[in-house]
Amino acid sequence: MKTYAVKKKDIEHKWYVIDAEEQVLGRLASQTAHILKGKHKPMYTPHLDTGDHVIIINADKVLLTGNKIEQKEYYWHTGYPGGIRSVTAKKLMQEKQEKIIRQAVKGMLPKNTLGRQMLQKLKVYTGAEHPHEAQQAMPMGFTGKKMEFANIKG
Repeated sequence: MKTYAVKKKDIEHKWYVIDAEEQVLGRLASQTAHILKGKHKPMYTPHLDTGDHVIIINADKVLLTGNKIEQKEYYWHTGYPGGIRSVTAKKLMQEKQEKIIRQAVKGMLPKNTLGRQMLQKLKVYTGAEHPHEAQQAMPMGFTGKKMEFANIKG
């Protein structure tokens, strides 16, 4: 028996649509990162980008459990002395809903060039419409605690 090594030319990137309406942020982000990494495929290789493209719609309707909407803060540094800044999840949800999902998924991807390449395949939109109709993305949905391909036709 020989071990099969995946090559770049063998990798096929598919497109998936996930509706974030009434979904918990952490579970949505972990399942999205799983797809972006390609861990759902039998040909998964840690050093290659075997993942698929993910379109998340209705990002403004994602849920945060407990008191996270009031207490969770996002930090960044401007690069200047004393330049640490923060914003609460509530304020970020009012201004830039896509950023909350993007930050959650980014935290679950590798912190290297490959992780940044995977993050570029994530598209997040606040409404139900997206400009990627030509890619014929397959819908995905939650059934219990696991994300699966939805049986939606059309």
